[in-house]
Amino acid sequence: MILWIEGYDRHYEMENLCRIFFPYQKIQVVLGRPEETAEDAIQAGVGVEEGAEEIRFFAWVSIHGERRQDHGSAPAGEFSGYSDFERRREYERRMGVLLFPLLAELCDCRPKWGILTGIHPVKLFRQLFEQKGMEAAEAYFQGALLVSPEKTALARRTMETQLPFLAQNRPESCSLYLSVPFCPTRCSYCSFVSQTVERSARLIPQYVDQLCREVEYTGAIARELGLRLESAYIGGGTPTTLNPEQLTRLITTVQQTWDLSHCREFTVEVGRPDTIDRPKLEALRACGISRISINPQTLNDHVLEVIGRRHSAQQTIEAYELARQLGFDNINMDLIAGLPDDTAESFAATLDRILELDPENITVHSLALKHSARMIQQEDVERFHNDGATAAAMLEYADEKLTAAGYAPYYLYRQSRMVGNLENVGWAKPGTECYYNIITMDETHTVLACGAGAVSKIKDPGSDFLRRIFNFKYSYEYCSRNEEILARKDEVKTLYEQFCK
Repeated sequence: MILWIEGYDRHYEMENLCRIFFPYQKIQVVLGRPEETAEDAIQAGVGVEEGAEEIRFFAWVSIHGERRQDHGSAPAGEFSGYSDFERRREYERRMGVLLFPLLAELCDCRPKWGILTGIHPVKLFRQLFEQKGMEAAEAYFQGALLVSPEKTALARRTMETQLPFLAQNRPESCSLYLSVPFCPTRCSYCSFVSQTVERSARLIPQYVDQLCREVEYTGAIARELGLRLESAYIGGGTPTTLNPEQLTRLITTVQQTWDLSHCREFTVEVGRPDTIDRPKLEALRACGISRISINPQTLNDHVLEVIGRRHSAQQTIEAYELARQLGFDNINMDLIAGLPDDTAESFAATLDRILELDPENITVHSLALKHSARMIQQEDVERFHNDGATAAAMLEYADEKLTAAGYAPYYLYRQSRMVGNLENVGWAKPGTECYYNIITMDETHTVLACGAGAVSKIKDPGSDFLRRIFNFKYSYEYCSRNEEILARKDEVKTLYEQFCK
């Protein structure tokens, strides 16, 4: 696909908008006036013409010789009080509003999130609500961003669940994330920086050593800055690829080097059922872990085989029942809509069975395929990546059934290349919401992250400024260059010194 941009020097937002409709096409961006190309090419164009009295915007799309175009304008004075950032954002919104319907018509598909391409739509809705009120926020979503009434309502419902939690945030609040980037096998849809245990088992003891060291070092920085730990989360990968002793050591290191007196929850993503056993769950209970996540993705054994999971639906049920027997009273279960060879009927059967188990949280993800996923490297990726209508039907069923069962949406985020341009939604029974998930998606306060691939997000308590500090991606690099990781953590102190000026 070729994307032409005239009279404007940024392409990120328009490129992402085109990617909604052509997720696996390579998009070539050309700044300047369109040149003659082959009639069967897939092309789109947007542009801005700035005049003294009027600013004109235009868009066009040509797919295999079939062409559509549109244009609009605004008085130049309308932008007189805008900052450069505000002007660019409004230019891109206006070009997007012209381009989106043309793509939707020629592709015979109208994604329900409209021109929104960002990860955090609920955060945007909250900001609009706080500035303009509920009615104006809903009108802006539907009129200015072309979001459907259904998705606007979902954003509103999610925000309403979040508001009491966000109000509890304090300037000194922070959360902690620990990355355990190992898995028994790599799922075919996975693009995370994780390694199979078969290939990296020898690294795990050294990795745990270095991770505990970083946790201790980061805890000392948090104490020095007077930060207040509100939540902790161990994710991956699959953290239960560690043995009970390694899990205990890691959690104990947190408990001994951080002040947990204000920590309202400590979550461990126990993950895949084939890594869950009694000794590991007993170790987590003994350490006082308050919330766990069991992630079956589906209870269809054929689909599990297709995506490369070496466990059965029955193992999921047995792992869940064991966790209940051992006293875990806040359990999340993850599902994915749009998996290869799954159907709307099969997904419904999975969700119905999960509801019979009655976990406190159910998170419904939409399949997202990045370039590093094994599925996207296969020639028949289109067969594996279910059509958007089927995935949308799955999410509609989930919304209906979960709402009827007393769950409410409490966090939501989106990713690029999601099937149907849909969303991931966490559902919870009242009083069981995961605080860490809420503050992470809203970017409410600082999250200090340790481990390979972890990204600390340092938030200025007095503004929306947020700085990311990246750890090395791969576990072998993390282990061999741990001193550099610790040195990067010192930047946290520098940033907080700037915040307090």
